[in-house]
Amino acid sequence: MNQAYFDHERESDPYSLPDCEVFYRTISENISDGWIDDDGEPLEAGWYWWTCFPGCLPDSEPMGPFATEQEALDDARDGLED
Repeated sequence: MNQAYFDHERESDPYSLPDCEVFYRTISENISDGWIDDDGEPLEAGWYWWTCFPGCLPDSEPMGPFATEQEALDDARDGLED
């Protein structure tokens, strides 16, 4: 899993921690882990993101899937003011 910052400005702060994880899931992983949608179907393969600090459990549901890692990260950061 790739850890990232929602806010680019925090990346240079030596006391801040990444607060976003971007990761790829296969449909097999989604089936075996029980990641299903509201209709009981497994989530599609692709790139996902969720809020999470290092060493902690995720703070949100997985968001996605996205075609690329960059699309997932862009979606995670959507709405933040630079």
